Amino acid sequence: MTNTRDLILLPEPLLTFGFEQQLEHPKDGLLLYGPYFNPHEGGKIRIGLISTKNGANHYKQWLNKISNPIHQAKINDPNHTIFPGFEAVFKTEWPEKPIAQVLVDANELHKAICMEDRHQAIYKAVSLYAEPIANFMREKSEVSVDLWVVVIPEEVYRLGRPQSKVLKEDRQPSESLMTKRRAKRLLKEPSLFDAENRDALIYQYDLNFHNQLKARLLKHKAVVQVIRETTLAPEKFIKSNGMPLRMLQDPATLAWNLSTTAFFKSGGQPWKLSSPRPGVCYVGIVFKREMLSSNENNACCGAQMFLDSGDGVVFRGAVGPWYSSTNKQFHLTRDKARELMSLIVNAYKNAHGGQDPTELFIHGKTRFNTDEWKGFKDSVPDNCNVVCVRIREERTLKLYRLGMTNIPRGLAWAETVKQGYLWSKGFIPRLQTYPGREVPNPLAIEIVRGDADINVVMGDVLALTKLNYNACLYGDGVPVTLRFADTIGEILTAGPIQGDLPPLPFRYYI
Repeated sequence: MTNTRDLILLPEPLLTFGFEQQLEHPKDGLLLYGPYFNPHEGGKIRIGLISTKNGANHYKQWLNKISNPIHQAKINDPNHTIFPGFEAVFKTEWPEKPIAQVLVDANELHKAICMEDRHQAIYKAVSLYAEPIANFMREKSEVSVDLWVVVIPEEVYRLGRPQSKVLKEDRQPSESLMTKRRAKRLLKEPSLFDAENRDALIYQYDLNFHNQLKARLLKHKAVVQVIRETTLAPEKFIKSNGMPLRMLQDPATLAWNLSTTAFFKSGGQPWKLSSPRPGVCYVGIVFKREMLSSNENNACCGAQMFLDSGDGVVFRGAVGPWYSSTNKQFHLTRDKARELMSLIVNAYKNAHGGQDPTELFIHGKTRFNTDEWKGFKDSVPDNCNVVCVRIREERTLKLYRLGMTNIPRGLAWAETVKQGYLWSKGFIPRLQTYPGREVPNPLAIEIVRGDADINVVMGDVLALTKLNYNACLYGDGVPVTLRFADTIGEILTAGPIQGDLPPLPFRYYI
């Protein structure tokens, strides 16, 4: 059993908002002081909208809702907060009329997504959205769009995913006679006919509408927010039994979450950590296997860099045989680890006037081996302390307390000087509840390479759970360095690897 004298309660990290004011809950800070950094203050967000005609109508009605106060679902419940309206929160107008608007033909979209060949179906459906956005950005480069709002029908969401199946009566003929088997052969041995080779390229794209759309727009540097019509107007989509088609969050909570991520993606920073440690850089390592590669062990490597301000940048590393089918783990060679970390160190220096980082914490889900460790060390200055940290959810360790409430969020146990457990989920006094259904599992945090105080490392991880700008949460259960690792990996490999893809801000991926 764990000796309770070894348990410590880490203080809840504070966040900084407008006017340098500090609070622990994002909604409190935004409500009282506004966002930390607002490039649009007093102006408007430049929105691009692409949707069907029905989607545009749903968007217009939704915009009218978030432009006004939305009352909380439960009065006098600290877990619910009124949403006073987008402009009231972010001191920026979300204009009624987009700066750019494109209508997608609903019939053409239906025929595309219902094609019998799923690769052709999803590629064609994505093209109906991606190509107009790309064309607009090429032809009207003088018009700057901060955020493209992509509204999709429920049919596109349902059929634009792996393993999706079209009902027999809805199936549409495919545009090409190409098959996945034939495409894989042509990728290895190209045909003498260019048309065949072009048709085969479609099969290099992932069977996921969301990921493929984002991957295809990366080179155009278009920031997109994909929203389902059922999210904008849930009351319009009812089952035959009178129940809603989808069970969503209450309107105020949904408005907080969508508005926060839209503000962040448009270039604003809702909040930042109040007590960052100067000179510290956090890196999350990302791996994703290439499913269509001739080598089953091939994978794409990437990294997310987060500065003490909360800003994030994603780097695409090398593609190679990083996956081992023997131990089911990913590992880089020393040279590739050096190359990847060199990109990160140079980016850090560019963001800090040429100053080197003093500490570099590298987070991953597996243990870093000796080659990776040496590669990381090769790329940093001698005075920079490099620490490799393995973070994973531990399901075998449970901690209970007497009474009616669960264990508190922030509880930590340093089992050894290198190994600790952090309960990033638990009872939150500000909310007067534990926002979960099961006894919370801790994060197992292990310093696998380098030296650092395990309690400091766990405190950093707890702070990084508050930088999920994709929602307006009190605290996430996973640090931002790993929260979006799978999503970023899927987007990096959702299409042919782009060798010239530059480092891009985090908002292009989430």
